[in-house]
Amino acid sequence: MAGTSSNLGASRLSPGQWIATIFTAVTIVVSLLGYGWYQSIIGNITTTEVDTEEWDRPANVEGVMNILLIGSDERSGDNADYGEAEGERPDTMLIASINVDNEAATLINLPRDLMVDLPECEAVEEYEGMSAHNGMINSAMTFGGMGCQWKTVEQVTGVHLDHFVVMDFVGFKDMIDAIGGVEMCIPEPVDDPKAHLVLDAGLQVLDGEESLGFVRSRYGQGDGSDLSRIDRQQEFMGAMLREVLDSDVMTRPVTITNFLGAVTDSITTDEDMTVDIMTSIAISMREVDLDRVQFVTAPNGQHPDDENRITLKEPDASELFEEINSGTDLTGAGDKDDPSGDSDASVDPSDITLEVLNNTAVEGLASEVEAVLLSDGYVVTDTGNPEARFPEATTIYHVPGEEEAAQLLADHIGQAQVVEAADLNQSLELVIGEDWQGVAGSGGGDSGTDVPVSESLDGTTAEDDGQSVC
Repeated sequence: MAGTSSNLGASRLSPGQWIATIFTAVTIVVSLLGYGWYQSIIGNITTTEVDTEEWDRPANVEGVMNILLIGSDERSGDNADYGEAEGERPDTMLIASINVDNEAATLINLPRDLMVDLPECEAVEEYEGMSAHNGMINSAMTFGGMGCQWKTVEQVTGVHLDHFVVMDFVGFKDMIDAIGGVEMCIPEPVDDPKAHLVLDAGLQVLDGEESLGFVRSRYGQGDGSDLSRIDRQQEFMGAMLREVLDSDVMTRPVTITNFLGAVTDSITTDEDMTVDIMTSIAISMREVDLDRVQFVTAPNGQHPDDENRITLKEPDASELFEEINSGTDLTGAGDKDDPSGDSDASVDPSDITLEVLNNTAVEGLASEVEAVLLSDGYVVTDTGNPEARFPEATTIYHVPGEEEAAQLLADHIGQAQVVEAADLNQSLELVIGEDWQGVAGSGGGDSGTDVPVSESLDGTTAEDDGQSVC
């Protein structure tokens, strides 16, 4: 199971702190390689061993790196000024899914009030372990340490995690101060004694202490819910990324040194999160467009038995996690160099004509599919029932020479097989079989469309500055 470092007490940390830290750190670490004090800074990182071989894990996808970002409720040392709390409970968690091949990233918040089926975790070191039961997703670390929390997130989401990172309060403040603060739009005055935060309304630069209060503030802004706070934290994440990527931070050796010193002195990672891995992320992400870094919250709804708890909303949550774990580009832009997502495609849906035939017992299904395909730009010439071909599985028939068009449609549908047939009245014939599950590439929330997941799930991107209200 997990062997835990004595410095794992990375105190209660909000999502805006961790993900901004990781993305900023890995973006500038390449620049730091040229400076002589690099090794001394990297040597500050605390590591924890997690034995991931002890449970069945989701498969990983080449070209995608998923990092679990965690902050715990344990407060000690320099962080004791921010209150007292017994035990070790993650305040909030994020999965940062970095799509290296597409130079894009999707960050999914897992709310701390989320009730899930927790797996069994054995006792290890100072942790008592736990039996399988239904409970809050953030309670796994309390009973089983980092290994138990990692196992829980993987088994609840089905997403393969490659690494984890934890950071504390003091390091976050120092990091913000190192880059000269973060510009934020504050739409209304804020007075939150619990977060030690008083702000006037308007556009302003928040220093480290103010930034910490802003991302921690819950009762002084919005409706006081954790979900409302997550929305503000996502805004902060984007603002911090813009501050780093749009400024000259990466060109100032002193700023870089101070920043990395604050970061590395305050984080705990798994032992496999090496400098080489951070560098590879930085190389792949340093040219990323801000609109391809998006922030969303796992689809959720109120728990039926407790108004103070929430549950995952299905099937939306499972569909999102499945797409994350399959390496799907969820930014709605497809391949960076080819908006269509297929650099070799020479046909467009508007160039494709087809018949839609219904080989199921579902009355009117062909007309329903016709409407969907028409809205997606395809040209449907006719609908009906098959007369010559009756496949059990959904099949796209094409005349010789139309293989590319057939494959484009098959990829759009997401479940059809492709077969050549010479006796067609038009280019393609779609025969719907009993395995039909709908057009995967249609509907606002699906990755096959041009609608990014941040829009379909009411999220945001790093490009959204939110300053219109100021």
